[in-house]
Amino acid sequence: MIKSTFKGTIISIQPRIRLTRSFDEASHTYLGYAIKLEGELDGVETTFSIGIGKAAHTKHQFKINDIISGECVPVPDPDMEPVDYYKVSKLSVIAKGEPGSTSSPWELVPPLLEVYRERGHRRLAARTYDTKCRSCMWGCRMPVEIIVDNWNPRGLRKYRFEVSVMVL
Repeated sequence: MIKSTFKGTIISIQPRIRLTRSFDEASHTYLGYAIKLEGELDGVETTFSIGIGKAAHTKHQFKINDIISGECVPVPDPDMEPVDYYKVSKLSVIAKGEPGSTSSPWELVPPLLEVYRERGHRRLAARTYDTKCRSCMWGCRMPVEIIVDNWNPRGLRKYRFEVSVMVL
């Protein structure tokens, strides 16, 4: 497993949720947090995203404008993850940044995953998410796995992404 090194400024931090749909049923898996960064990945300037767990977020309390570094691995299946890289290690905060927006879009330290689960969410149009919610801690871009044949759950599946906003 080849690890990539990164260093960058956080431009977004949101919940990292995976959604599974089967006919009229849906289940959510709360994986942690999705962090979008502007910075260097293996020495190349780029914008990319990493997935971290609940414990890492609790320890560091990340927010917009923090500068962080670490190592990560590319996700094996981009249809199943809202981030480009995961399995982050050697994570460290280089500098705490200035606070982001304290009103819409809210760019504060995101709450615990349990808060997102309790509040629930509603779907958004992709355009609304792109223009107003991309950096907001209440926005979420999640991969959706759709089980096409409920009687054969290991059979045909479809994949897409949905965007939503947590109920405030």
